[in-house]
Amino acid sequence: MSLPSSLSRRNFLALAGIGAVSTLAGCASAVDNGTVVSPVQYSGSPRPFRTWFSSYDGEQPDPAVIYAPLDDGGFHVPAVPYQQIDQRFYRQRVVDPTGEAPGTVVVNTTQRMLYVTEQGGTAMRYGIGVGREGFAWQGRGVIQWRKKWPRWNPPDEMVARQPELVKFSIANGGMEPGLKNPLGARALYIFEDKQDSLYRLHGNPDWRSIGKAVSSGCVRLLNQDVIDLYDRVPERAPILVTS
Repeated sequence: MSLPSSLSRRNFLALAGIGAVSTLAGCASAVDNGTVVSPVQYSGSPRPFRTWFSSYDGEQPDPAVIYAPLDDGGFHVPAVPYQQIDQRFYRQRVVDPTGEAPGTVVVNTTQRMLYVTEQGGTAMRYGIGVGREGFAWQGRGVIQWRKKWPRWNPPDEMVARQPELVKFSIANGGMEPGLKNPLGARALYIFEDKQDSLYRLHGNPDWRSIGKAVSSGCVRLLNQDVIDLYDRVPERAPILVTS
């Protein structure tokens, strides 16, 4: 769903009166051809990152293992050709650069990185892709709930722009879960002050978008990574999104 950069998601919901629909709409699809908007400036005061690519001397996940094919929820998730992705975007443990309490999810949209902070001063880091909707909200919130193999419901505004998506509209029940579903294997739904931010962390059927600002969508991870993230992050976990 495309929003003017001067209009926050919360204000949009208040003006349009679609709060009940927002939980169904989710993020826009990878097939949307809109352009990326500039990030919204966050007025809060997140702790500064000490350094972005923090080193860690301990054992790292083996990409040949973590990005291998797997069977999950009745679906066969293919292997990721990780050799074709910049190594900095592999899932890996780093010295925590965020200064946030253990158990916090931290997303930096500019650097295309997501962290889950851990006890002992480390964090698990994932490479992400960010779309137009990924820049539309920043701040602190909570992961209100999580969903395995979610349905995708393109907003009515997107269906109006792309009539070929009408079969996946909210009125028609959305797109069935599966490997071609833009939300991928998992979706984590972010709320701010008990209101749906319309911001999602979700799986991704296109590994090529990792590390990039793509045309549409919220924050996307490799399917293998979002499955790992889902298992590490419980509902009600705090999240900070910044640039």
